[in-house]
Amino acid sequence: MKLFIDTANLEQITDAFEKGVVAGVTTNPSLLSKEPKANFYEHVKKIVTLCKENGNVPLSVEVFATDPDEMIKQARDLMAQIQYSNLNIKIPIGYDELRVIKTLSEEGIPVNCTCCFTSTQLQLAAIAGARYVSLFYNRLLDVDGDPLDVLQKTRKFIDDNDINCEIISGSIRKAVDVSEAWGAGCHIVTAGHGIIIEMTKHSQTDKSIKGFLEDFNEWLS
Repeated sequence: MKLFIDTANLEQITDAFEKGVVAGVTTNPSLLSKEPKANFYEHVKKIVTLCKENGNVPLSVEVFATDPDEMIKQARDLMAQIQYSNLNIKIPIGYDELRVIKTLSEEGIPVNCTCCFTSTQLQLAAIAGARYVSLFYNRLLDVDGDPLDVLQKTRKFIDDNDINCEIISGSIRKAVDVSEAWGAGCHIVTAGHGIIIEMTKHSQTDKSIKGFLEDFNEWLS
């Protein structure tokens, strides 16, 4: 199981890599819009530099076109402009978008199919050739869906059919979401910087450390 960081913030990416727990980076237009205004390609290339420095790990960048043909053109342009061997193009799920996934995958452009909420969406994207399929974990919970069931069914489908595709869980809001997604068969969880920090925290940990130090200081005095 792997952990990616879901951000476009260079400092957060650097910090997460320094901790040795992150194996990839995912971004989207909303995350990029939170950063100071800059040239889109130049900013992504800075992220690429960090990815290269840390083992050429996967980076996902999303198209911002809505027409399928424009998505294909934009994906090709992203690959040409960014020039990174482990760049994955995020394409939202949809019936017409399956052609986009198929076309790009046949051209050797890895696709991360995003905005998925059901096992059938994830399964169809995998069949069409997506390298990654991304479930919006908590957004599915918001509409009373069962992300764990979706993950289990999709993982079984991918394994049974020997498809070269990994499941990513995004839309992560709590540390426990990460371990539950992994436990349900998710290959990768992508989480924000704050969630990764939260994963290291527990009130009893702080209490225990404080107690150890107090006992030791008492012994020294």
